[in-house]
Amino acid sequence: MSELTDTQNEHDDRQIAIDRVGVKALRFPLIVKDKGGSEQRTVATCALAVDLPHHYKGTHMSRFVEVLNSHGNCLSVREMAGLPKELLERLDARRAHVEFEFPFFKSKPAPVTGKEGMMDYQIKFEIEAEKDGPTDFIVTVMVPVATLCPCSKAISSYGAHNQRGIVTYSVRFKNPVWIEDLIARVESSASCELYSLLKRPDEKEVTERAYDNPVFVEDLVRNVAAASNADSEIRWYRVEAENFESIHNHNAYAVIESGDLA
Repeated sequence: MSELTDTQNEHDDRQIAIDRVGVKALRFPLIVKDKGGSEQRTVATCALAVDLPHHYKGTHMSRFVEVLNSHGNCLSVREMAGLPKELLERLDARRAHVEFEFPFFKSKPAPVTGKEGMMDYQIKFEIEAEKDGPTDFIVTVMVPVATLCPCSKAISSYGAHNQRGIVTYSVRFKNPVWIEDLIARVESSASCELYSLLKRPDEKEVTERAYDNPVFVEDLVRNVAAASNADSEIRWYRVEAENFESIHNHNAYAVIESGDLA
């Protein structure tokens, strides 16, 4: 068989480097350990990329998939953390970046009856490495919550409008953190956390809990930020809250970012 032309390695004369090039929307099985010591099997949507020097026409896309599949039919978090370094070597790059987003499930008892129901949360791991440099790891949890409007409660003779929202909380850490702890931090910062299964006594409890604990979207991000500031393991965080307003034709939004980016 004659040797095939390697077009990707051909010279490009535009003198423009590319920050990231690779593959995305690739799904792959993943094993995640929970705080209780059990292993949870899930499916991640993956993105893998490297930088491309200005003199190369293209990268070798198949090599990204080869590196991922070299770990067998299921990837662990420990193996995931080493993927950028593998990509650096395999593609002769200076910088590599990977993302894995996946659903994480947690059994959660209702507050009064104790009825168990499965809650799902979206989680994202982002890992970046430089050749002969450090590895950067960011964990993001996307947590649905309930908020009740303090202004509505203050001005209304009875009742107050409330809504669901989503908090996107990203952290860099000194030592590994548990997904469940990050979720709990967000949920405790809202008017009330959400549940998948509620009976009537539970509905009464969460409705009254939210009414007794009104928070603006500003309060929500500040609550998470205050808890993050008090956590010595967190060296950087970004917390973003978006409330899906129930009486307005818009969403309320707030974000705080703080800490060491290096």
